Amino acid sequence: MASAREMRLRIKSVKNISQVTRALETVSASKVRKAINAVMATRSYATKAWQVLKHVAEQPGRESLHPLLATRNKVNSTLVIVITGDRGLAGAYNSNVIRFAASRFDKNPVPVKYIAVGRKGRDLLIRRRKNVIADFSNLPAAPKFVDVSAIGRLAVDDFMKHEVDEVFLLYTDFINMGRQVATVKKLLPLDLEGGERVQDFEHHAGPTAAYEYEPDMRVILDEIIPRFTALQVYQAILESQASEHAARMIAMRNATDNAKELVGALQLAYNKVRQQAITGDILDIVGGAEALSAK
Repeated sequence: MASAREMRLRIKSVKNISQVTRALETVSASKVRKAINAVMATRSYATKAWQVLKHVAEQPGRESLHPLLATRNKVNSTLVIVITGDRGLAGAYNSNVIRFAASRFDKNPVPVKYIAVGRKGRDLLIRRRKNVIADFSNLPAAPKFVDVSAIGRLAVDDFMKHEVDEVFLLYTDFINMGRQVATVKKLLPLDLEGGERVQDFEHHAGPTAAYEYEPDMRVILDEIIPRFTALQVYQAILESQASEHAARMIAMRNATDNAKELVGALQLAYNKVRQQAITGDILDIVGGAEALSAK
């Protein structure tokens, strides 16, 4: 059994760690509120952009309207944009994303390329010997659209050059403070029938509204489809950041609670060790006194 001095050092060490975890929990709680506000602020714009794009793309001859809407007859290469965090101490947040990516694409019938958004995901993908063609790390704490638009442009350029035939976006969807779900959606060619957020968009009964486009539909498509693709990446990054801060806050709260329990257990063990030492000293004194009296 450890000595009383060793027990005191362990108790002091655990208390110091609990102070750090409590501070990280407080910081994450502040950041997650800002991240949620950012997600909600952009969701309305993403909803309306989806409605306009869906209406345009549902016109007759979708395959010929724009190259980003056309499905390739044969898929020879796949690109996956994986969004994780730059820092750890967020529980299983980063590892869950990479584990989900492995379960989804490790047995893909065609070669898979990865764009890593976040240092932790990049390191885990490289450790698994994946083909990482680009890395976007150390994004701002509150990223703007211009900060991440290059990711969407890179995916669009590779698709237009036929270097890849389909693009997927893999991120963590923020449901609530206690639940964040690893999600994959098809980014290119645009999947107008699916998508996790489609059911949240507004639907109205009755005939579909007739839109007039100026200067013409092709000019609008050339502008809105690449922009909407980058917007999906931006929205996914905001969702992932909110999920990361929520996961870190919960992980640090659990760590603080566990530290308190551990301190209680160590304090009880320390009291037992100290009591045993006192009892041993008393027995030595009594034994010495009896020996002197016997003489």
